[in-house]
Amino acid sequence: MNGILVIDKPAGFTSFDVVAVIRKISGQRKAGHTGTLDPNATGVLPVLLGSATKAQDLILNHDKIYLADFKLGITTDTLDIWGKIQSKTESNVKKENVLNLLADFTGEIEQIPPMFSAVQKNGQRLYDLARKGINVERKSRRVTVYSLKIVEFDENTQCGRLEVSCSKGTYVRTLIDDLGKALGTGAVMTALRRTFACGFTPDDCVTLEKARELAANGELESRIKSVESLFETLGYICVTDAQAKRFSNGGPLDLTRTYLNNMNLKNGDIFRVKDRKNNFLGLGIADTHTGQLKIYLHGRT
Repeated sequence: MNGILVIDKPAGFTSFDVVAVIRKISGQRKAGHTGTLDPNATGVLPVLLGSATKAQDLILNHDKIYLADFKLGITTDTLDIWGKIQSKTESNVKKENVLNLLADFTGEIEQIPPMFSAVQKNGQRLYDLARKGINVERKSRRVTVYSLKIVEFDENTQCGRLEVSCSKGTYVRTLIDDLGKALGTGAVMTALRRTFACGFTPDDCVTLEKARELAANGELESRIKSVESLFETLGYICVTDAQAKRFSNGGPLDLTRTYLNNMNLKNGDIFRVKDRKNNFLGLGIADTHTGQLKIYLHGRT
């Protein structure tokens, strides 16, 4: 079984727990995920199976979209509601106050990873150090928040929901904590749901329970998506039978013998390569110095 099974991760499971379940029910030992979700988070978790795992390092779209619930007037050591409370403050923030700050947290911003995270420091995970009560200095990281919107905000409960579209490596907990600091009240994340990852949405997902049911009925493979689905944002080139055979055997293609020759190509541009029957052969990368379309990913991985 090779391809991608997109799971709607339930709360209470780590991403590795989900992979372990899928590995067991699919009978495929080679499995991995494309981006960790915290145990209490839910939502889109693409699981790569079999030969698809070889495409993991080549995935181009690492942007994510989240729905994040938050509460003002409280801080914890984990920056979310499940941590140890560090402070409580009376909060009377108006929705307008929050709206006025969103622009400050949009675009390229600096973030300091939370202590309760999988980031490594001198070979140790920060969360392992945090559980021992050890706090270490962390370097800030530059991430991009493409858009930040308030979906709702209740001025009576001081609770709200944000929609966050961001780059790989963005910590939504940290974003909410920084927002709380800017408001002078403190804030914690109270729920997190990922609604977009690797080009997939909840419409592409199956629940873990449904995956088990499909596996029991021998129907799990019907929900497996192709490796090509990871790269559908890329343009594609259709090649002749002879070119398809050459590319499939590992040979580069002469760019002047493809329609790419009429395009304003840049060195390093990547395209899906397909045969006349629309079969995905792999990814090709343009080498304008040699005039070749070289193999970037083999379709058989």
